[in-house]
Amino acid sequence: MDVEKLKKMIGAVRTGGKGSIRRKKKAVHKSNTTDDKRLQTTLKRLSVNAIPAIEEVNIFKDDTVIQFQNPKVQASIVANTWVVSGTPQTKSIFSKPFYFSLPMCMHILKTRIW
Repeated sequence: MDVEKLKKMIGAVRTGGKGSIRRKKKAVHKSNTTDDKRLQTTLKRLSVNAIPAIEEVNIFKDDTVIQFQNPKVQASIVANTWVVSGTPQTKSIFSKPFYFSLPMCMHILKTRIW
């Protein structure tokens, strides 16, 4: 057999056994919707409730802050689970707009320690 013909046969994908037709190209499946459905069913099982009227969420991690403006926040107090969804912005703690609001954030955090 010819080497080029063998390389072509290796690249072809069969859908079934011997004698079945070959596909021209392998189909790529998009799994974004299935992942979202799985996430929603898992959240439903945890019985999360939406928390309305939250304007901003800040998540502090090392020297960076992940900031969400007008996020959708869901929580399950029993499962100790919080879900924050929205478009994040990653900022440095030392960036100018956030640095001036940092003392206010720290004051709020100090007063709310349980």
